[in-house]
Amino acid sequence: MELLDTLIVGAGISGLSLAHALHKEATSASPLKILVAESQGRVGGNITTVTADGFLWEEGPNSFSPTPELMKLAVDVGLKQELIFADRKLPRYVYWQKKLQPVPMTPPAMIQSQLLSFPGKLRALFGALGFVAPAMGAGLSQQRDEETVSQFFRRHLGTEVMQRLVEPFVSGVYAGDPQQLSAAAAFGRVAKMADLGGGLMAGALLSARKRPKQMPADPNVPKTRPGELGSFKQGLKALPEAIAAQLGDRVKLNWHLTRLDRTERETYIAVFSTPNGQQEVEARTVVLTTPAYVTAGLLQPLQPEVSSALQAFTYPTVACVVLAYPQSDVKGKLVGFGNLIPRGQGIRTLGTIWTSSLFADRAPAGWQTLSSYIGGATDSEIGNLDSEQIVREVHRDLSRILLKPDVPQPKVLAVNVWKRAIPQYNLGHFDRLQQIDRGLKSLPGVYLCSNYVGGVALGDCVRRGFDRAREVGEYLQNKQSDTRSE
Repeated sequence: MELLDTLIVGAGISGLSLAHALHKEATSASPLKILVAESQGRVGGNITTVTADGFLWEEGPNSFSPTPELMKLAVDVGLKQELIFADRKLPRYVYWQKKLQPVPMTPPAMIQSQLLSFPGKLRALFGALGFVAPAMGAGLSQQRDEETVSQFFRRHLGTEVMQRLVEPFVSGVYAGDPQQLSAAAAFGRVAKMADLGGGLMAGALLSARKRPKQMPADPNVPKTRPGELGSFKQGLKALPEAIAAQLGDRVKLNWHLTRLDRTERETYIAVFSTPNGQQEVEARTVVLTTPAYVTAGLLQPLQPEVSSALQAFTYPTVACVVLAYPQSDVKGKLVGFGNLIPRGQGIRTLGTIWTSSLFADRAPAGWQTLSSYIGGATDSEIGNLDSEQIVREVHRDLSRILLKPDVPQPKVLAVNVWKRAIPQYNLGHFDRLQQIDRGLKSLPGVYLCSNYVGGVALGDCVRRGFDRAREVGEYLQNKQSDTRSE
């Protein structure tokens, strides 16, 4: 049995980014033996790009913020000319009191916004300046002094900002419940700013001063501006497919990991179910990029403490519903990123991305594609509906917000029900991560790299993959040095 340097379980964007970084850093004099094992018949994980009848749509993530790591990765795998970006000036909307209200993105826009009342704006201003009551109370003590997202933003910026801006944002990113999500975990940068400056505005200024100087920009990487969202001409799947193409036969599809054992020489034996029967692989290091509930089962025999912490992560059900309408059925021309809907507005859908307005060539001429998300932590019942029922719910909501009266049924492009969609960074998140870190000390060479740690966005996944690659590389170098010194 050939001994691998690194076995990566999962060919989502985290695992592929990690494999790319390891492969790139290896030298011809010291190549690394890497294997990426994926249980599905394709790479990309939750990235699900589909094309049919002149339409192109996403059923998982829809776009990415162009972080430096992600942009560098795209260029490295030959996708520079395939990058596309939405106009950052396109407005975002919140549906409030039966109207689409643009989200204020600048101080002048905040002043003029009709989304917040005058008292609500004053409350937010005073809170941002630091006139904030301390976090206290019996409820907080029971939470071990950890604030929920709802508690944190109500305390700092007031109820209106919480309900009309933060809550719909939480629905859009996490499909989460702001009364359960940890502010420090889900909004780490904002929470740190508040701690640093006493108020969000002072904290932002101090954070900017303390921010380390950025390295000179790579001239080969396209420059982007804040607020832009990116994709590729052929959709997001272009990135994982390009990485996998470079890795070649190091990527194995339809390989399902059934057992992981540790050997006496501190390596690991992985047993896979494959199309060619059972396969065993031995590796010096193993990186599990699988969801928390899958990883929990794999590590239960090796490290029950880690498994227990992983089992505590919750993943609510979310349905992605992609519907197409003739442009004549839509109220006017949709110009913008899309709309989010706070709870309590009589609308069940969490939000809708105006897909064919965001990127060109995503729909045939005369058609509008709308990608809606429904369910999440505050609507667990969505998992009990069938596809037709879910389409009816979304079509009814769209009819109230974006469509003309009495439009016929839409062209249904997709109803993808993600039974376990997005990991929730709920209260106790950091305690769970500490428990995981403690337990992993007894499993040297085993690493976890998934979106239940350090952010759920695509850019977070790429950055995390690069970070883990450095840790794995250092571990392998140290082990090699220890072997030579013996």
